[in-house]
Amino acid sequence: MWSLSFILNPPQGLTIPVILLLGFILGLLHGATPDEHTWPITFSYSVGSYSSRGGAKAGLVFSGGFALQRAILTTLGFLGLVAVYERYDLNGPVYILVGVVMFVAGWYLLRGSDVHVPIDAFFERALGRFFGDHTHHSTRVLAQEPVPEGEVKPASLRMALVHGFVAGWGLGGFATILVFVLTPQMPSVGWAALVGGMFGLGTMVMQIITGALFARLSRLGKLTMGQIQRLGQRTAARTLYFGGLVFVVMGGLVAAFPRLESYAVSTGNPIPNLDSLGISTALIILVVGIVGGGSLWRAYREVSRSPAQAPSASDALSAGPKHRDPLP
Repeated sequence: MWSLSFILNPPQGLTIPVILLLGFILGLLHGATPDEHTWPITFSYSVGSYSSRGGAKAGLVFSGGFALQRAILTTLGFLGLVAVYERYDLNGPVYILVGVVMFVAGWYLLRGSDVHVPIDAFFERALGRFFGDHTHHSTRVLAQEPVPEGEVKPASLRMALVHGFVAGWGLGGFATILVFVLTPQMPSVGWAALVGGMFGLGTMVMQIITGALFARLSRLGKLTMGQIQRLGQRTAARTLYFGGLVFVVMGGLVAAFPRLESYAVSTGNPIPNLDSLGISTALIILVVGIVGGGSLWRAYREVSRSPAQAPSASDALSAGPKHRDPLP
């Protein structure tokens, strides 16, 4: 049985199966711990899906983009091209880039518009089959319906994929183990990419669970399916919009004053993301706790005060025969 110390401090001379398994386990830990590159974004897209199954889809698509990025990162690590991380702190620029993508996505949703591309329909069909969800056709129709004045569009899974790829370029504790300890022990570039892929797969498993749990937040209270849908969409749009601004501001501060990342309070926990309270913790609290929680509460008050609307045909299809979330 491997100890936590062995997992977080892998020795040299490991076999390929052991390295791949360690990559997967580290991914599980990464997905389960509060991380500023994953939780705020998963929260935003998951609550916008207004169902546990929809939240799981958002978590899967987001972490799919993240897994692709991690495979590229470990490939670059094997080739020695991530030495730039040892010289430059890229977290600030990554925060800014993530924030800009969040802000733009939220801006489009709040305007009641979005750019529709064929990949949106592809995601709905593929994930509908994967999750045994037969509502993907109605979801596509709903995404293309005109939006009533004062309402917002549902967040597209395509944007979650883009976000997953962008967010992964920050180099935290888990990525450091992956890139500088495990990847150099692999025999070729292909095996090095697989290490990152296994890490991404472990993160994906936990993000599917996290996404489903976040989506349940939008179902609190005695609301109709139509109200729950509007609640999730408004919360997602505002979290992306204002959370993106928080990321940009925090990224600018970190880029201008790199020493800010050194100010942290140790918790005594050896697991990355839980080992200290610092800038990353502040980002999670600000975006998920304050912006996300505040947006959820504001949207709940808005939709609970408005008269319950009879669900449209697409609402009825997406809700299922009994208008209930298909997952317990």
